[in-house]
Amino acid sequence: MAQPTQNSARALSRLESQKTHLKSICLQYQLYLLLNCHFFCLLKNERGLIIFFLCAYVPKTAAGHCKWAEVLKDLEQIKTSKDIDVSLYTADTDEDVKCQEPVIRCFFLETKVILQECLIKNCSKTQDVLNIWKNGNASLENKVNSTTSAKCKECEEYEEKNFTEFIQSFVKVIQKECK
Repeated sequence: MAQPTQNSARALSRLESQKTHLKSICLQYQLYLLLNCHFFCLLKNERGLIIFFLCAYVPKTAAGHCKWAEVLKDLEQIKTSKDIDVSLYTADTDEDVKCQEPVIRCFFLETKVILQECLIKNCSKTQDVLNIWKNGNASLENKVNSTTSAKCKECEEYEEKNFTEFIQSFVKVIQKECK
């Protein structure tokens, strides 16, 4: 694979500095404004205390349902992209449960290849691909890699498949994790 040009490297750097959770930030800001304007009124009665509790607690529980939810949304965004034409190592979706973490890591490693392709070709889905890569790496950082079985395949041992098949398999693996 060709190395990205200097302009591509700058574009990657610029994209990596952008925030990926804008919806969450907007919701938190709206809650901040609501509470800042009406904080003392809310605390004067029982109903106000209930509203305060719900505003502070509900967004956190809704976001905790599946840590891969944002990745799934972005995968749906890029799966129909016509500007991405790469062959990628595609892990098996029916891999042993003990190998689930290495399988997911493989998908995110290959996402880096897609990102490089998008930067070179200046494709329309670059931000979505970057979001997948950043959100996946952030979620995987918290996991310890000590549970990996010796029988798990390395990423390069899997068959190379086209972009469409790769995304379909990626979605299946992430959906399996969310159950």
